[in-house]
Amino acid sequence: MQTNQRPIRAIVMGVSAGGLHALQQILPHLPADFSLPVMVVQHRAADSHGFLAELLNARCAIEVREANMNEVLRGGVVYLAPADYHLLVENAETLALSIDPPVHYSRPAIDVLFESAADIFCDQLVAVVLTGANSDGSQGARCVKALGGRVIVQDPASAEVDTMPAATLSAVSVDHILSLEEIGPYLAGLHGSSHEPASS
Repeated sequence: MQTNQRPIRAIVMGVSAGGLHALQQILPHLPADFSLPVMVVQHRAADSHGFLAELLNARCAIEVREANMNEVLRGGVVYLAPADYHLLVENAETLALSIDPPVHYSRPAIDVLFESAADIFCDQLVAVVLTGANSDGSQGARCVKALGGRVIVQDPASAEVDTMPAATLSAVSVDHILSLEEIGPYLAGLHGSSHEPASS
């Protein structure tokens, strides 16, 4: 298991089918003083609006909102990819939105976020792959690991749809396989530390 020597600076998360339940279980664990930015791609219909951000924001101690073009990343904010836009991290650690073609039939695509964030944060990034029905996220997770980052995968046994976590487990040697109930507390223990959170 890899132990990062530098503090974690960002978290990226990818989820598809079963995502609303998963995010409702994970994000409320992040405390009000959480110091890291969290970027989330949830596969959803192109015509969906801001309901997801509003619902999660009402349940969380930190702010949850849809990302905007050229927005500067701030700690303690969860940035959701807007419907029908890829979400990327740019060189100046600002966010970008793209209408490039779908990846794995999805826009936003998890791989796009993971790969762009890995290029910026390298070994200071944690990527989380959750429930979903395709292989999106597996290539991005390989990129995160190749650049020294940490990959967490939801235990397929606890996933509403196990295809996406299983695809990532087949593609890359991950750092942790955690149940849905374990992921939120794990992430809550990351901020301000270069070490693994203590085991429960």
